[in-house]
Amino acid sequence: MSSPASSRLAVLIDADNAQPSIVEGLLAEVSKYGTASVKRIYGDWTGPQLKGWKEVLLSHSIQPIQQFRYTVGKNATDSAMIIDAMDLLYSQRLDGFCIVSSDSDFTRIAARIRESGLTVYGFGERKTPQPFVSACDKFIYTEFLLDKGEGKPAAAKPASGVAKDKRLARLLRDAVEASSDDTGWAFLGLVGNYLVKQMPDFDARSYGYSKLRELVAASNLFDIEERPMAGGGSAKSVYVRERA
Repeated sequence: MSSPASSRLAVLIDADNAQPSIVEGLLAEVSKYGTASVKRIYGDWTGPQLKGWKEVLLSHSIQPIQQFRYTVGKNATDSAMIIDAMDLLYSQRLDGFCIVSSDSDFTRIAARIRESGLTVYGFGERKTPQPFVSACDKFIYTEFLLDKGEGKPAAAKPASGVAKDKRLARLLRDAVEASSDDTGWAFLGLVGNYLVKQMPDFDARSYGYSKLRELVAASNLFDIEERPMAGGGSAKSVYVRERA
């Protein structure tokens, strides 16, 4: 698999189930995982309902794909996205897909792409059905991506609140234990990977913290240690260990 910086990603947006206000945050989030080599958005552009999208597509080089509504009540956009995803899967040299929708219709295509060895990042609102969330390698709630500060994390839980969240505490402890070496120390990057594998929509922002390190520190359950990275320089690696 390519490194995150060199990963080639296809970003496919369901205009009927996403808001234009997420675009800047969405593309910034996508850049954490790779390069958006393909950027397409699907909808019926002949009607007025997608006017808000039209104003942002050119500035972000997102290609609009026209899909007429042939029948009232039927979502032709989903079918067009799914067909294009399969075409891209077989015709392009990609490392992963970013599927932007809150619609459960994309559950099977997400699973199919993963079966082919590619990574799937899902983006949708908190109302997104769990089957689609679980079908992705990682799922990011678009409420965190909104413009004008609307998507900033809510007020952080106080440390005592984090520690008292039994489900979160168990999840963090299990992740550290599964990622630790013989001394009990675990590289925080591996801890984060474990958390996402167990829970694709895990995100420190859900608890009011912008980074996993901040959430781990707030739990008061772990010791945190910074170590020089191999090769020298000022960069540090973060390790955590459950407190005795």
